[in-house]
Amino acid sequence: MNYNLVYTRRAEKDIKKLDPFIKGYIGKALPKLKDNPVELSEKLTDPEIGTYRFRIGDYRVIFDIEGNDIIILRVGHRKEIYRRL
Repeated sequence: MNYNLVYTRRAEKDIKKLDPFIKGYIGKALPKLKDNPVELSEKLTDPEIGTYRFRIGDYRVIFDIEGNDIIILRVGHRKEIYRRL
């Protein structure tokens, strides 16, 4: 099954704040989620933040799955992504 990536406004803001090199790095890795997001990610213990996390080096992508859509909730460095909402 092929999923669609849908970005929240918060995720778009997070991505805009990133260094251009990191943006490119994340931009190349995110399409991998489209084929099988559950296999490539880990389930989060705190459902308040999101359901899954996808690791891209030191950065994390927090997302939910709704039907055929992957809803990207947050994107950020691993030190900060779980602290701020």
